[in-house]
Amino acid sequence: MTIAASEPTVAAAVTGPGVGPLLRAWRERRRISQLELALRADSSARHISFVETGRSRPSEEMVLRLAERLDVPVRERNALLLAAGYAPRFPETPLDDPALEALRDGMERLIRGYEPYPALVVDAGYTVVAANRGIAMLLEGVPDELMAPAPNAMRLTLHPQGLAPRIRNLPEWRGHLLAQMEREIALHRSDRLRALYEEVAAYPVPEEPPGDEPAEPVPYFALPLQIEHAGRILSFVSSISTFNTPMDVTVAELAIETFLPADRATAKYLHTVAG
Repeated sequence: MTIAASEPTVAAAVTGPGVGPLLRAWRERRRISQLELALRADSSARHISFVETGRSRPSEEMVLRLAERLDVPVRERNALLLAAGYAPRFPETPLDDPALEALRDGMERLIRGYEPYPALVVDAGYTVVAANRGIAMLLEGVPDELMAPAPNAMRLTLHPQGLAPRIRNLPEWRGHLLAQMEREIALHRSDRLRALYEEVAAYPVPEEPPGDEPAEPVPYFALPLQIEHAGRILSFVSSISTFNTPMDVTVAELAIETFLPADRATAKYLHTVAG
């Protein structure tokens, strides 16, 4: 698969009396006190209190400083600036924009270089924007309606007509993916992501064929994805990478997921299939 434009995301709505309640919500989410935040931001607990209660309007620089110390996502930093009466600082460039050509080329080279092991790139809504031949191999036989026009990684994995019937440890892997989405929803407050979560969480879990015994438990250093391909059980451990200090909303919300063989048999099989 090649790089495709991401689906438009829904910006967080700015509600409430101003930036103060939003900053307080982020501080409480991070479980730090006003004093600790003040020390991190080179301010005072009194000033932080005044900002949170609306008695003081923070400068644009202070909003950005507090957002950085609170590790607020880039999209939400724009929401904080808007709530404080300032213009958004971070652009949201479409992924197919010429300005991001170097980024697209770099991601393509990265996931191709990971072959024969599977690797893909997803946006904030888990839309697959790039994938290598290792992913294409795992998706063999998935219906076209799940693959077009913009395949979604969660749908592909959990849909009863997708990969779900082939995943030998589906209850554990499904629980892992749903918990991951819950954390993202709490962090980004995305209506789009919430709708996706409700959709995939409602999918029926395929039953095991009669007489089919569960796979033997094997000790791993992380929860593996155990998936059947051509009559073999392959085991992978996934790793997710994001960009450091991004200055664009689109770039900040991209994630590169790679699947490392969890055992020698899986690695050998992938190299054999790849020729």
